[in-house]
Amino acid sequence: MNSRFALVLFLLMLTSVSVRAEQGMAIDPATCLGCHGDKISVQAFAKSVHGKNACTSCHIDITDLLKHMKKEILVQKVQCERCHKKATSEHYASVHAEKGVMCAQCHTDIHTHTYWKNDKRIAVAKCVQCHDKESVYRKSVHGKAVAAGNMDSAACHDCHNLHAIQKLGGATDHKGREFHTKVCMKCHSDQALMSKNKVTNVAVKSYMESYHEKNYRLGFPEKVAGCADCHTAHSVLPKSDPQSSINPTNMVKQCATCHPKATPLFAKFYAHGEMTDREKYPILYYTFIAMTGLLVSTFAVFWVHSLLWMFRGFIENREKAAKLMAGTHHLAIPDAHKQYRRFNGLHIFLHVLVITSFLGLSLTGLPLKFSDQQWATFMMQFYGGAPVAAFIHRICAGITFVYFSSALIMSFHFLFIRKDIPGNPIQRLFGPDSLCFNLRDIRDVIGMVKWFFFKGPKPTFERWTYWEKFDFVAVFWGMFAIGGSGLMLWFPELFGMFLPGWAFNVATIVHSDEALLATGFIFSVHFFNTHCRPEKFPMDFVIFNGQIGKEEMLEERGDQWKRYEELGITEQFACKTTSGVLRDFLFKGFGFSAVLIGLALMVLMILAFLSGGGH
Repeated sequence: MNSRFALVLFLLMLTSVSVRAEQGMAIDPATCLGCHGDKISVQAFAKSVHGKNACTSCHIDITDLLKHMKKEILVQKVQCERCHKKATSEHYASVHAEKGVMCAQCHTDIHTHTYWKNDKRIAVAKCVQCHDKESVYRKSVHGKAVAAGNMDSAACHDCHNLHAIQKLGGATDHKGREFHTKVCMKCHSDQALMSKNKVTNVAVKSYMESYHEKNYRLGFPEKVAGCADCHTAHSVLPKSDPQSSINPTNMVKQCATCHPKATPLFAKFYAHGEMTDREKYPILYYTFIAMTGLLVSTFAVFWVHSLLWMFRGFIENREKAAKLMAGTHHLAIPDAHKQYRRFNGLHIFLHVLVITSFLGLSLTGLPLKFSDQQWATFMMQFYGGAPVAAFIHRICAGITFVYFSSALIMSFHFLFIRKDIPGNPIQRLFGPDSLCFNLRDIRDVIGMVKWFFFKGPKPTFERWTYWEKFDFVAVFWGMFAIGGSGLMLWFPELFGMFLPGWAFNVATIVHSDEALLATGFIFSVHFFNTHCRPEKFPMDFVIFNGQIGKEEMLEERGDQWKRYEELGITEQFACKTTSGVLRDFLFKGFGFSAVLIGLALMVLMILAFLSGGGH
């Protein structure tokens, strides 16, 4: 009796719905479930996100129930894009769409689908239907945290997006290599998020100060290691886990993926060594303190020296102008403008090498030092990329070793071979023609300070002044510091065969800070002492033509002239003026260009420091 009643009721409902359908009205979902109820739960569908919709909201092709029941109208694929426009547009541009993976292949529970409420476990469950068959992600620190209910941990869609899933590309692809680091930084650079989850973000800070990150930030991630290259993309495990890529037993193998000749010593590199952490990294800390002390003390002394000289030099020029107007400035100096040889052709050539290599090193090195600055990115793009800049940098480094070797040979020749310099090697080393410091320099410094404060006359110097000697001696320290550390960073696998990896951390600090000291000193102190002091402004061209006038020599290097007179050798250094229009134009153009480039770089360095850059 009950079955007959149900059948009659169903036929009446069917007739009613058929009439409504013929009149253009939607088909009641209850009618659909009358046939499809064995596959679709009424209760589950009612609770789903689509529960308030009629079946024909999605199955729009079912316009006539009778024809559908007679199989004259078959169910077609649902057009999800009619409602889900944003998700569909993202999906159509994704790698899923490219591979033919459409909505229903992920959303298999379309009739029971409920709001996920940002529960990452639901998203992960969808992805692992096809991916992560070996549970690599689910065994990682991220996967375990998500499974435990930590919605701050990284799930699949945090890195790959929900629908706009992009193709990663190959191992050398720019976009793919950028992805290796960019998605990690998104969370790990969020200090509040990391603090909330008791995760240190020192890894991000230290990575941002590394060579790898600087190239990444300058736009060349394909040339360096990113986060996932060391930590892997999905199997991120604690360092203590034997399966972790960064476990000490696995470090050599991991390093060898980029550095094929990596050794156990090489693998002792501090990937995230923090030079301000005295407890964990005392070697880096004290290296940083030492280099910072050297920077601060050197600039403090010489910038004060330059400022005092600038002020006193302006006063002296005004005094000279007043005497000139009164007609009492000059004493009669015979042959006042006669030229004398100060530098020979080799000296000039070596100095041109110094200028060329130093500017090349500065132009290609400073963008790396200040990689967070927009001008640094522009300069790298102008060179044609970081690899091109690195190539130029190394060529200039090679030139540096050439002129340094020449200086060593010339120094040996000066001490042991030359016949025109009296005395034994020790006497020559500390004699007036030597660039080595001696007791006279102390007297000259004291005399110069007295002149600064109007307490005495301006000293007259010998062949070399104390600031010129400092420039020369600094080259030896610079070659040890910059040259030695630079070679280590240039050939890490070679040096990693006998030096522990943390030596490269030390080399990075020394190379960076010493280069900063060198460029800052040359572009400010050396330029002032040589070209920009009131007595020489705008430029002293003696290094380009090798000549100095008698009047200038008497005023600046009077003691050298007196010594030459006593020895009767002044005329041995007399020479003809070598000036010519083309020669002067080329040398002066080269000199002014070098100074202007240096000053421009100095301005950019100052702006970078004022903006908090230069890590």
